[in-house]
Amino acid sequence: MRPDDGRLSDEGLAPEGAGRVRLIACGALAHEILALKRANGWEYLDLQCLPANLHLRPEKIVEAVEAAVRAADGPVFVVYADCGTGGALERKCRELGVEMIEGPHCYSFFEGNAAFAAHADDEFTAFYLTDFLVRQFEAFVWRPMGLDRHPELRDMYFGHYTKLVYQAQTEDPALDAKAQDCAARLGLAYERRFTGYGDLSVRLAELRP
Repeated sequence: MRPDDGRLSDEGLAPEGAGRVRLIACGALAHEILALKRANGWEYLDLQCLPANLHLRPEKIVEAVEAAVRAADGPVFVVYADCGTGGALERKCRELGVEMIEGPHCYSFFEGNAAFAAHADDEFTAFYLTDFLVRQFEAFVWRPMGLDRHPELRDMYFGHYTKLVYQAQTEDPALDAKAQDCAARLGLAYERRFTGYGDLSVRLAELRP
């Protein structure tokens, strides 16, 4: 299975053994985590992805993460931010005795939590997309909101937004062009902001056994 198609994926799992850390991660982060593993030689990180479409039902995230943590052997690190759980995921991770990546959502930790927080008050009318969401715009934005069937709903959903900010993890002209098209379809001004992997890279680097 492809790691970015919204389904459970074991792609990228390395052989288990002593000194390894299992990452229980959102499927929307699989591509980025695998890229960081390859680039940095982090072969001791074993990746388990939960379905990316849990973001459409954030009330199910805590239950899914808990089940994965309880089924895992050895050290675990949860690669989810709060992701709309209202602090419930952090409380559950604390109860389970496992750590998770800091931040309210991936937009924040990709940019860097401190940097994102510094301008959050000035960007409350910004709609954010990551590399994953640009690739999966139809599946995670357009169709779930019913815009494929009722495009007239666009102004109701996005009338209070002023711009689309594409947080680019990679330098990819094709993704940039697609992100611009997403902004046009939503009737929003376009801004591309290269973030790279932000705090995700920093935090995973700290997991060396």
